[in-house]
Amino acid sequence: MSAKFGDETIYLHGDLELRVIEARKLPNMDLATERLRRCFACDACRTTDDFEGESAGENQEMKPYRRGIITSDPYVTVSAPQTALARTRVIPNSQNPVWNEEFHIPMAHPLVNLEFRVKDADVFGAQIMGKVKIPAQRIASGELISGWFPIIGPSGKPPKQDSALRIEMKFTPFETNPLYNKHGIAGDPQHLGVRRTYFPLRKGSLVKLYQDAHVSHDVKFPPIELDGGKMYQQGTCWEDICYAISEAHHLIYIVGWSVFHKIKLVREPTRPLPRGGDLNLGELLKYKSQEGVRVLILPWDDKTSHDKFFINTAGVMATHDEETKKFFKHSSVICVLSPRYPSSKLSYMKQHVVGTMFTHHQKCVLVDTQAHGNNRKITAFLGGLDLCDGRYDTPEHRLFRDLDTVYKDDFHQPTFPPGTKAPREPWHDLHCRVDGPAAYDVLINFAQRWRRATKWREFAVLRKKMSQWHDDAMIKIERISWILSPAFSITKETTLIPEDNPKLYVSEEGQPDNWHVQIFRSIDSGSVKGFPKNVDIATSQVYKPSSPFTSNNLNAFPCC
Repeated sequence: MSAKFGDETIYLHGDLELRVIEARKLPNMDLATERLRRCFACDACRTTDDFEGESAGENQEMKPYRRGIITSDPYVTVSAPQTALARTRVIPNSQNPVWNEEFHIPMAHPLVNLEFRVKDADVFGAQIMGKVKIPAQRIASGELISGWFPIIGPSGKPPKQDSALRIEMKFTPFETNPLYNKHGIAGDPQHLGVRRTYFPLRKGSLVKLYQDAHVSHDVKFPPIELDGGKMYQQGTCWEDICYAISEAHHLIYIVGWSVFHKIKLVREPTRPLPRGGDLNLGELLKYKSQEGVRVLILPWDDKTSHDKFFINTAGVMATHDEETKKFFKHSSVICVLSPRYPSSKLSYMKQHVVGTMFTHHQKCVLVDTQAHGNNRKITAFLGGLDLCDGRYDTPEHRLFRDLDTVYKDDFHQPTFPPGTKAPREPWHDLHCRVDGPAAYDVLINFAQRWRRATKWREFAVLRKKMSQWHDDAMIKIERISWILSPAFSITKETTLIPEDNPKLYVSEEGQPDNWHVQIFRSIDSGSVKGFPKNVDIATSQVYKPSSPFTSNNLNAFPCC
């Protein structure tokens, strides 16, 4: 669909297949640095043109002993108004870079021109060499656009004679794609879910939905009839999590924006408490770790909170991260504070801003649970609700009642000044429990997050300290015969997503409670270790039933 807004703006709604191939004769944005290096290297007599030839691959056989020159580190960003759609990798020290990267970009953007910005990556920021603009009206025509396009600098002229960018693109309008206009993602007869994402759609799963942290059996809701005449039953989220933790035999992995050890999961029980169910979260996790269960916790590291050298600050967001870490310090529970790791593609200053000002908001609990026979399987709770203060609430949303019982030591009201007794802040959110193949994708997400968070702490092993930080803290479930698991393939560079495995199914096609589940996540490669970082690795990752990647646009969407 291509609708005009005014005389120039075109609304592009569809899929853009884009290939950024190469650039030629880019300017040297690091000329001052190169001249300084040449001065100290006694190369002052050499001209800039001499070095430009070397950067393009010339004179390499004549002078193999000379170091490469310092020149631009180019990359390309693709932008619609106020939106970055794609970005290539950085090619260091090149004025004639070759990227040859492909992107599949879903578009729903009003724009006059699609902009390609050629930039030079520097430590403290990026400099724009120039832009290439492709009219949206031409893109909307659906023609194959291919060739060299002149780069125009900030002055309105080419930064260098014959500077150009070579690209190919083709736009497919929404109305010509049957996946969208005929049956939609949910009705796709191939059941492939959202294409070109990291995690594919998984079949044979079960999902239990939760409204708020707890729902009492005394609360009456309007009846909700499901397929087959079955009535929907409200779940007890935190109570179910407590039972799952209590009954875990091998592992308990928790990741959250905030994880507070003092909160109590079960306050208004609807069934007999499990072993340890009367303990708060911190004591329960210690209790399970003493049974030999591997307990790993990955809360967000608020850079504004501190608890060292007699400096104790709660932090702007009051997530209790330092307090929780200190509580588990001398126990077998491993708690690692994980800041928001910025992408290495960003400049040093932007990395510092991201690491300080931004957070991650994944909220997941992974445990092993009972499967068929004597086997165990992985179950994932994810959503919505952090295991911290202020989150326990019910659909009644009591503001003044039960403050001395149900909400004792858990009064949360950031709107009013300290010392206020009431009302408490209500909290309404969603959560879910996932069983089946999709739960193992959540496990892969945790494993990649954990490996990233413990990456530098591996060096502490050399000092015979903190040996627990090693990657081996995670249990290799594929080596335990009675824990059902797919065939994981983890290398130093990436984690290959396993194929669909029917032995992990917990439901069958045709059953009313059968779910197709696809996991999306709201992080990039900067926050994980093992995420594909280039097209070659991504396209080699072929899994079924989803199609292989043909894109370097590996972003995912927030769902966990």
